[in-house]
Amino acid sequence: MLASVHIYPLKGCRAVDLAGAVVEPWGLAGDRRWLLVDAGCRFVSQREHPELARLVVAYGPGDDITASSEGFAPLRVAAPDGGTAELLKVTVWGSTVLAAAAGAAADAWFSAFLGEPARLVWLDDPARRAVDPAFGADGDVVSFADGYPLLLTNTASLAELGEWLAAAGDEPVPMNRFRPNAVVTGFEPWEEDRWRRIRIGAVSFRVAKPCGRCVVTTTDQLTGQRGGQPLKMLAARRRLGKSLVFGQNIIPDTTGTIRVGDPVEITEYANAAET
Repeated sequence: MLASVHIYPLKGCRAVDLAGAVVEPWGLAGDRRWLLVDAGCRFVSQREHPELARLVVAYGPGDDITASSEGFAPLRVAAPDGGTAELLKVTVWGSTVLAAAAGAAADAWFSAFLGEPARLVWLDDPARRAVDPAFGADGDVVSFADGYPLLLTNTASLAELGEWLAAAGDEPVPMNRFRPNAVVTGFEPWEEDRWRRIRIGAVSFRVAKPCGRCVVTTTDQLTGQRGGQPLKMLAARRRLGKSLVFGQNIIPDTTGTIRVGDPVEITEYANAAET
């Protein structure tokens, strides 16, 4: 069953919890369509700025957003028109894509929040950025997420990770440390490692690859404070090659709406050679 649904309007900001969301080819509607970039137009995330966890970004009306955080007056930003706004070449990992600049007022607000020069951009055309062809198919696209349209996690896997942490004398961590889009329940721990195709409600997905985790998982998603777990435990228990993995990156094969409570069906498992 689908236990929860989440989007992150601005890459790196706090999650918005939803009862359901429209699945588009590039991800959930509204997920990571906004981005902060530095002076070199390279993306900014919680990796360098854990304080982004304290940043609340809400949509409305339409694609416009309001950003707020303690100590800062709320800022309303209109989604720029890609036909008339300045287009910047921005870089997210190995991808460079055109995005529409939000304007000087937004840049000033976010620069003050981060304590360094930054610009805010909107991905006016979310079909511009391709998924890594090593794990996707021709035509697969993604917005400003790290690499894939959605991230799926399993509550049973989190529960077992919590048991490992508790046995080591550490506190279990909540699911929001992993910043998923879709959280499923009713499965065995780590069962998601063997999935290749799934259906949530009426929407079908391919499971592209396990999600390699980083320092963001050690960041409290309310305060922005950092610790050492769960990354150390993942290094001990969930190492796959050079990656420390939790969750699966998934790519929509169809579009539609997914809702909390939807059934989750595994339509194809990996064969023995893949596991």
